[in-house]
Amino acid sequence: MEHPAGRPFVAAMERALDEARACLVTGDVPVGAVVLDRTGAVVAVGRNEREARQDPTAHAEVLALRAAAAVTGDRHLAEHTLVVTLEPCPMCAGAVLAARVPRLVFGAWDPKAGASGSVYDIARDRRLPHRTEVVAGVLEAPCAALLDDFFAERR
Repeated sequence: MEHPAGRPFVAAMERALDEARACLVTGDVPVGAVVLDRTGAVVAVGRNEREARQDPTAHAEVLALRAAAAVTGDRHLAEHTLVVTLEPCPMCAGAVLAARVPRLVFGAWDPKAGASGSVYDIARDRRLPHRTEVVAGVLEAPCAALLDDFFAERR
């Protein structure tokens, strides 16, 4: 069930899903991300490109955050929101904190490597100098279905 706080982020999640679908061309795991400014306007997008770039760090979240920092001219995205189709992994949750993103919105949970409330909760760990509000489950069903279909074809 979608979290009520996620309603304002449905359009952004649909855009992230479009980015995720574009991964299918390169064989990358279909994950897409969108960075919004404080007005809700799209600042940057990203999608998994690990296979396309042969870069283990080319996750959707990292690429979107890098692009947003380039657009804004500031590595601190303190007035932005990251919207991503899959719960971030530990690396990406760390990138969210390093960029000081105040809000993380995601669609599908990652029961194997999630780091924003499922396996780990790096995004909200009180031992760290920055914490991020987490809104989970926005368009969860289509986000999960895209991933399930991708992996079912590879089994």
